Amino acid sequence: MEISRKLFVAAVVAGIGSIGVSSGALAQEQVIKIGHIGPVSGPQAHFGKDDENGVRMAIEDLNAKGMEIGGKKIKFEIVAEDDGADPKQGTAASQKLCDQKVAGAVTFVNSGVAIPSSKVFHDCGIPMITGAATNPDLTKPGWDTTYRVIANDNALGAALANYTAKTLGLKQVAVVDDRTPYGQGIASVYKRDLEKLGVKVVANEFTNDKATDFMAILTSIKAKKPQAIFYGGMYGQAGPMLRQMAQLGMNDVKMFGGDGMCVPELAKVAAGAKTLENVVCADGGSSIEKMPGGIEWKKRYDEKYPGQFQVYSPYFYDGVMLLADAMKRANSWDPKVYIPFLQKSDYQGVTSHIRFEANGEMKDPTYTLSKFVDGKKTAIDVK
Repeated sequence: MEISRKLFVAAVVAGIGSIGVSSGALAQEQVIKIGHIGPVSGPQAHFGKDDENGVRMAIEDLNAKGMEIGGKKIKFEIVAEDDGADPKQGTAASQKLCDQKVAGAVTFVNSGVAIPSSKVFHDCGIPMITGAATNPDLTKPGWDTTYRVIANDNALGAALANYTAKTLGLKQVAVVDDRTPYGQGIASVYKRDLEKLGVKVVANEFTNDKATDFMAILTSIKAKKPQAIFYGGMYGQAGPMLRQMAQLGMNDVKMFGGDGMCVPELAKVAAGAKTLENVVCADGGSSIEKMPGGIEWKKRYDEKYPGQFQVYSPYFYDGVMLLADAMKRANSWDPKVYIPFLQKSDYQGVTSHIRFEANGEMKDPTYTLSKFVDGKKTAIDVK
């Protein structure tokens, strides 16, 4: 009995000692939180989940490599929030990340969410990088907390206008937008550049980002005999619009659009409509096959997240890597210390060689025009 008691006490003391050693080891590990906000619920959930996957994959890769900053071993963690593609929900989520003291955020699909949320991050001094929100107004304030690693709508709208006028030689086009900052933004750039090239805009209509019935708009447009329709909005509306164009016999009318509809999911939402063959859309950045590290990265992504890839996740991956690279060079995860290093980034990422202008826009951004061949998104022009 006495021997058992002694053995028990010895075991407890040994356990306490080992706990103490473990605690001491953990004390040397610094957790750095990286935020992500996106529409992981609702009709744009395919985008939000894809982007969040990119952030998670980058964090896993960083933790696998191991990193030391200021003499401490770093462990990165994601703090993920859902914005439901809603500006109010997005700004509330941004404030939540600020309150949780994330060191940086790689975030936002929608410009309508990103623009007001960028002020929240600016006011709390935390840098945010977007790999998807493309409205040029996002970087107009010139804040040192706002960065974009993808071409903005000025580049995408101009590319589509040039394709319309110069490559296809079209003369009459209709324009429809969903009245969001993203949809209106890219549609207005396209229309402006199109008219400069001598193409007539025969109709200028609008809908909203929740609509699914476009028969009245399309019937009105059809009477004006456009050769193409430009849609400023997301794939969730572009798909039903393509189906209804087919129902109205508009099988010879092209449909143009930006990155919001330029995703593999468009083919599913279009549900076999022949008009899908008439789509030409623009993405900021290169196709995955043309990215410096795209093919190998996509292979790893598909192994982790089969069937979930859309378009933006490699940009969100690079966004996390940019933050980590700036922290490493600054030898600090304090935003006040590492933001100047982020501004001076010269980073070879999966997507491209990333450097920033003074306002947080990328230097020399690329774009890709794509169409759908046998239901699959296929690049046709890269710059």
